[in-house]
Amino acid sequence: MGFKITETVLRDAHQSLIATRMTTADILPAVELLDDVGYHALECWGGATFDACLRFLNEDPWDRLRKIRDKAKKTKLQMLFRGQNILGYRHYADDVVEYFVQKSIANGIDIIRIFDALNDPRNLRTAIAATIKEKGHVQACISYTLSPVHSTEAFTKLAKELEETGANSICIKDMAGLLLPYTAYELIKALKETVKIPIELHTHYTAGTASMTYMKAIEAGVDIVDCSISPMALGTSQPPTEPLVKVFEGTPFDSGLSMDKLNKVRTYFQPLREQYLAEGLLDTKSLGVDVNTLLYQVPGGMLSNLISQLKQAGRDDKFYDVLEEIPRVREDAGYPPLVTPTSQIVGTQAVLNVIMGERYKQVTKEFKGLIKGEYGKTPAPVSEEFRKQIIGDEEPITDRPADHIPNELDKLRAEVAPYMEQDEDVLSYALFDKVALKYFEYRRTGKYQVDTARGDMKEKVLSV
Repeated sequence: MGFKITETVLRDAHQSLIATRMTTADILPAVELLDDVGYHALECWGGATFDACLRFLNEDPWDRLRKIRDKAKKTKLQMLFRGQNILGYRHYADDVVEYFVQKSIANGIDIIRIFDALNDPRNLRTAIAATIKEKGHVQACISYTLSPVHSTEAFTKLAKELEETGANSICIKDMAGLLLPYTAYELIKALKETVKIPIELHTHYTAGTASMTYMKAIEAGVDIVDCSISPMALGTSQPPTEPLVKVFEGTPFDSGLSMDKLNKVRTYFQPLREQYLAEGLLDTKSLGVDVNTLLYQVPGGMLSNLISQLKQAGRDDKFYDVLEEIPRVREDAGYPPLVTPTSQIVGTQAVLNVIMGERYKQVTKEFKGLIKGEYGKTPAPVSEEFRKQIIGDEEPITDRPADHIPNELDKLRAEVAPYMEQDEDVLSYALFDKVALKYFEYRRTGKYQVDTARGDMKEKVLSV
């Protein structure tokens, strides 16, 4: 039985390489070519695409989705969804999560990949139930990381729990490219013995090991892997599609995909790659191998963010001190996986600890929130002593964080009413209020323009 491929070029590949700046005009001519290949799915929406469309490209993300759906007649469309965070940076009320899922599926999404930065199933519950209600495919995620409390046993236990909540498939989401080939083999074997639903593997090429990891995962029986067509692969993106297809051609694992059809897709994206390089959108730094990822377990996007924070403070000499501090902060905070938003929270706190010369002398609001339980349950418990040091006598949150958020859809509708042109506008406003209003003003008057066709590259969408 061969493996299947989810193609990421329309979402994660360009998010990872060019800060999500691929325009709808760049995307649409490729959709029919991609649709003809026979992929398992096209990942084309969610993640940072929503933010980047509104903030940098003067585009409506809902309109992009409808246009892709119109051209993709045969292939399922997939999106990335951050559980109770949706696509934003805080937890939203259940009514907003439910309405977002409803509208995503109504506008053309088939598969919703739902993850939580802490692997807290309570933060996935509402999104999973809403996707089931709308008859979408629930792909529930295990955010992969390494720590004394993360083991094959812990991940298989989580997978079983996710299967029991109604997930249709499981994704191992290796956002930092930490999963090594033989570990992948062992993990996939264990998962296949534990759950009956399909297993998909997602990783990044950052550390240079991803194609080898896929090879062992396929031999272990993984059902689907995430790849990008070669002009937008490698570096901080996914492994390239074509070599993997070729390697397994004629074997029991043959994907059945045609190299000729893949070459048509490659031919379309190759000049775009050259254009992105010429425009400075695609930086060759993003295309190399960064072995620090394996040494410090820090995702590539987080590393570049740390460098910029230290430069702004005039303390780039402290880079390696910060890299050594990150694992200590992570241990104090209960070993959260480093993915949006926990990667930014832990990284920023580590920078402060080093720059201030005293650990936790200054603590960010977000780090306090993480320790208090506002983001959910951490993989390991936080010590009582440390919690007191960070939040004093404040009462920690031990139940589901969203239970503390009252419904907010009606209030948001009233606020955005003067700008509404479609039902979906309330959701754009819910997630990115000021940014959405700026876009709505531009849509109405044509007067708001970003600095260049693709926005100011100094401002990156930091998201996974």
